[in-house]
Amino acid sequence: MTQDEMIVKLTEMLEIQQKLHETAIDMLKPAIEIAVQREREAIAHMVEPWLLPEYVEKIRARGQA
Repeated sequence: MTQDEMIVKLTEMLEIQQKLHETAIDMLKPAIEIAVQREREAIAHMVEPWLLPEYVEKIRARGQA
């Protein structure tokens, strides 16, 4: 295998690796968003007795745009 052929193969491998990485990120995003929202809800639930309702709702709504 020539040096040019090796460069082509390595470039192809890097492109495949990049696509796999992007796919993994796309697959994980929804799970991360759900986990973060559940954490916000748990925090809001914990502080609810001590904060005014509008602050609790701000915690729950944070990150939802």
